[in-house]
Amino acid sequence: MADVPSAHGAARAAEPAPSPGLRIGMMLAEHAAEVLAIHQAGIDEGNATFETEAPRWPAFDAARLTAHRMVAVDGHDGRVLGWVAVSPVSSRRVYEGVVEHSVYVDPRARGRGVGRALLHALIASTEAAGIWTVQSGIFPENTASLRLHAHAGFRVIGTRERVARQHGVWRDVVLLERRSSVVGRPLGRPLTDR
Repeated sequence: MADVPSAHGAARAAEPAPSPGLRIGMMLAEHAAEVLAIHQAGIDEGNATFETEAPRWPAFDAARLTAHRMVAVDGHDGRVLGWVAVSPVSSRRVYEGVVEHSVYVDPRARGRGVGRALLHALIASTEAAGIWTVQSGIFPENTASLRLHAHAGFRVIGTRERVARQHGVWRDVVLLERRSSVVGRPLGRPLTDR
């Protein structure tokens, strides 16, 4: 497993230089088919999620905060290469600055800095909105995702052992979080995005 920064509020890694022609933009309904196809490809590989199939667009759309959903698009042909999105962890006001994220990259686009560019765009977006914690759960076998998150300043906070079954096999999930070093708890400031 990759070494993950253990300091609370670790300094942000240097902004990566994305591949030439890579553009990061807001996720729109017109991206739905490609976003869901990339999601399904990750599901099919077996180390991305406990889910067995990508949701339909209305469910996907309703579950994720509009202001923090982005796609990486190939500047040459307009193809979606990956996506990142967040969901609130709770409806309780005390957790308004804590979100859970997902990042998926088309298998054909891996190794081009797509995931790194998406995570850095997400961090900038969430910090600008006053979000102080971005968290995720990753299968320990997904070493590429663990390395990507370590580079973006996420730290391992624990492992949920045998938390659920996937295809009849109990799986562990590594819990990660990135605490902002620039956002403090904004007292009385509501989190709005829609």
